[in-house]
Amino acid sequence: MKKLLAVAAVVALLAGCASTRPEEPKAGVEDRTPTTTAPAVPTQPGITTVIPVAPTGDQLPNVLRDPNNILSKRSLFYDYDKYDVRDEYKPLLQAYARYLAQNRNAKMLIQGNCDERGSREYNIALGQKRSDGVKKMLLLMGAQEGQVESVSLGEEKPRCTETTETCYGQNRRSDMLYGGEY
Repeated sequence: MKKLLAVAAVVALLAGCASTRPEEPKAGVEDRTPTTTAPAVPTQPGITTVIPVAPTGDQLPNVLRDPNNILSKRSLFYDYDKYDVRDEYKPLLQAYARYLAQNRNAKMLIQGNCDERGSREYNIALGQKRSDGVKKMLLLMGAQEGQVESVSLGEEKPRCTETTETCYGQNRRSDMLYGGEY
């Protein structure tokens, strides 16, 4: 009797494993259509064509380029082996979030960076934690998910190449770039 129950349990278990999962829908493709357009260009008499272009750094609103405006500051710095945003940068992130909330067409890319210490894999993971942390704070403060993208550059984009603690400190950062700057 015990053998019969054991065989029945194994058959039931195998029958449960034989089921197939429903096919998952394919991943969608992100629309990266530029949101600004160039001036209308006459192509033939009476016909005008508008050519879409991506904004350049020169086309960014003045508040984002004005060195006296907090929105012109683009980097947050971290302590060694850390990814938590320091309190000193919270007013900066509040200003970014307010700008993004008021300008729903604005886009931001956050690049997480590390110094050269640590393995490539470790630095990629740490850079992603840094950029994700900034993104999470911006979303909590009013930005929309579709406005903010976070990526890790690891140690691949150093600001300084000397092997000093001061230089390492410049490379442990998150850079915020607006659409047209990346």
